Amino acid sequence: MSEAQSRAGRVAAARRVVVKVGSTSLTTAEGGIDPERVRRLAAVLADTRRRGVEVVLVSSGAIAAGLAPLGLKRRPRALPAQQAAAAVGQGLLVQRYTADLADHGIVAGQVLLTADDVTRRSHYRNAHQTLAKLLELGVLPIVNENDTVATSEIRFGDNDRLAALVAHLVHAELLVLLSDVDGLYDGPPTAPGSRLVAEVALADDLAGVRVGKSGAAGIGTGGMRTKLDAARIATGAGTPVVLTSAAQAGEALAGEPVGTWFHAAARRRPTRQLWLAHATEPKGVLLLDEGAVRAVTERRASLLAAGLTGSTGSFSAGDPVDLAGPDGAAVARGLVNFDADEIPALVGKTSAVLRRELGAAYEREVVHRDDLVLLQGRG
Repeated sequence: MSEAQSRAGRVAAARRVVVKVGSTSLTTAEGGIDPERVRRLAAVLADTRRRGVEVVLVSSGAIAAGLAPLGLKRRPRALPAQQAAAAVGQGLLVQRYTADLADHGIVAGQVLLTADDVTRRSHYRNAHQTLAKLLELGVLPIVNENDTVATSEIRFGDNDRLAALVAHLVHAELLVLLSDVDGLYDGPPTAPGSRLVAEVALADDLAGVRVGKSGAAGIGTGGMRTKLDAARIATGAGTPVVLTSAAQAGEALAGEPVGTWFHAAARRRPTRQLWLAHATEPKGVLLLDEGAVRAVTERRASLLAAGLTGSTGSFSAGDPVDLAGPDGAAVARGLVNFDADEIPALVGKTSAVLRRELGAAYEREVVHRDDLVLLQGRG
């Protein structure tokens, strides 16, 4: 089966899709929301819905929409000013979507998320249940980061990662990332000789692709690097990804061979591991000796107290923490079974010693292997 046939089949079979659109795909040259661009996107989403596909839209643009009403000529750098612009712009953005989708008989619903909503288990479940009920009721959810309250410590940083996590949250069968470039290129899109990468099946397919820190096209607050990170998250969860321009949204959602197609991983990570790797922020760090690093990374063993050399941070039992080797590099993330203030008494001690000194309750693993995931580059 050819790549085009494979893509067409996967897209046609997808009954639930997440579509992400960036600020630059919605705004005018002056920085405000472009009503015609929103209208065209709404029409594409409506066509997709008419084919019996459930759609979740992750949309940037709140800050951009708030600039003109506040008399601001450019996106502010200071967080309070960004939050003020978002407070004004979010309502205007959703009002625009609501009106345009209503023309197609579709009810829109606003869902604002912070990183806490996908990093804390109870919040994660609540967000899942809310989105599932909206879809069950026939509503098209419009998701954005809650810029009006998110601080630098709890921000996603870009809506590409948010979209990938939302795709995981709602068990989407396709993620479509829309930007102002028509796909992934092996160099800056405007540079002579740069070629479109039509298909990415393995990490090796990205060999030779040059992506700057801010992305080849300087897209919104993310860039091409954040889109590649989002694609890794989604495909690792078993969700294929299309990366293309907003102008080609209709073709992408119809399964046509536009943009770049990222194949879903043949062996998808269990939901719990994906949640640990991509939807958590560590509350601290457990420091391991070389033997413990090998046990965790090579044998996929649980972390025992005997392999601990110390810890940093303030955390409670059940919190996510990073596991770092002697060089300080994090090799894994897991849910810790002890509070931070209990760790010093455990460092370097065998289970037998812990049982004798502290009691049977302290014989257990510091991090059980079922609550542990290796970080990127560690298998």
